[in-house]
Amino acid sequence: MTTATTALAGAGREGRRTAVLLAAAQAVVGSAAPIAISLGALAGQYLLGPDKSLATAPVTGFNLGVALGALPAAALIRRLGHRGGFMTGTMVTALGGLTATLALFQDSFWLFALGLCVIGAGGAFVQQFRFAAADNAPYEFKARAISFVLAGGIITAILGPQIVIYTRELLAPVMFAGSFASILPLAAIGALILSFLHISPRTGTVTETATGDARPLAEIVTQPRFVAALFCTVGSYALMSFVMTGAPLAMVGCGLSEDDATLGISWHVMAMFGPSFFTGALIHRFGAERIVAAGLVLLVGCAAVALSGLALWQFWTALILLGLGWNFGFIGATAMVTASYRPSEKSKVQGFHDFVLFGSVAFSSLMSGAIYNAWGWTMLNWVVFPVVALCFVALGTLRMVGPLKL
Repeated sequence: MTTATTALAGAGREGRRTAVLLAAAQAVVGSAAPIAISLGALAGQYLLGPDKSLATAPVTGFNLGVALGALPAAALIRRLGHRGGFMTGTMVTALGGLTATLALFQDSFWLFALGLCVIGAGGAFVQQFRFAAADNAPYEFKARAISFVLAGGIITAILGPQIVIYTRELLAPVMFAGSFASILPLAAIGALILSFLHISPRTGTVTETATGDARPLAEIVTQPRFVAALFCTVGSYALMSFVMTGAPLAMVGCGLSEDDATLGISWHVMAMFGPSFFTGALIHRFGAERIVAAGLVLLVGCAAVALSGLALWQFWTALILLGLGWNFGFIGATAMVTASYRPSEKSKVQGFHDFVLFGSVAFSSLMSGAIYNAWGWTMLNWVVFPVVALCFVALGTLRMVGPLKL
């Protein structure tokens, strides 16, 4: 076996170990997200007066926290290393859970929204897990590393909603406080898992090296392929957040129970992350652009089912299709993003990407509550069609662009 082959095998083993640890951390710390999302709007209604139009503002606060935390998270990870940076993120998540719990005891809507914003800032570090896995993997394993890390969300899909069901009355008579208090031990377990993380301080793997100096950020993010990839990550994620945020309100508003709404989010999150075991392999075989296109078609299917009726099975089926569409669209577009920059450029590009992405997601979740309050569940789903059409246009422009050169 040659030296190069030995080094490649070693890089593959290290990449897989890193992906396993990050997937485990994603499963535990990432459970704070479905807790915040499934209860954010319901707790917002609980804290508000007669005007419920701002009920989704806490969920918007969560998404805004992810957006505002993207650039600082990338900077801290670059300064402290992946292990130190990610463990700092778990402390931020714990602080957010504590703040949200205290807000519910004090009956303070805006403090609760702030608490979810801090949880979201901790989530910005979790979002960097997928990039860390890709950057530490050989080229041929990058897409699979991303999808493998996100596969940890399957446990998140089960753990988060079950925590909600069993803890929302734990600190009665203060509803939902027990669920947000449970975020503190989740963060502690996540920090323990991340303490075993060791990523070599290098700029690339044995199969990729930096080709030239780092380019200005403006030059990187104006590449047609980066623009198309960003458009598709924003479109798939913002639509997912837009419809998902309004779904619990719509289900409860139609007379279904809070448990039905929570289990609907559980099915949705499982669909978001379940395909991740094979999404990377599909990308490797068919190409990222085709997988993104398949995800967009699934999002259209979600809207079509949701518009067909208001039975429990229609809500749950729509949420499952929404999760599947997000998985293909987001993982595929993320793989496109990771192929658009040099190793020396990764921190600034990843931070910029997630800032734009989660800023858009925060706006979509805020608009979800406003549009649902004004026009109802039907209008939320009609919005899907024009956004998907624009994403297809962005993908179509890539046919007129030659191969990306770094």
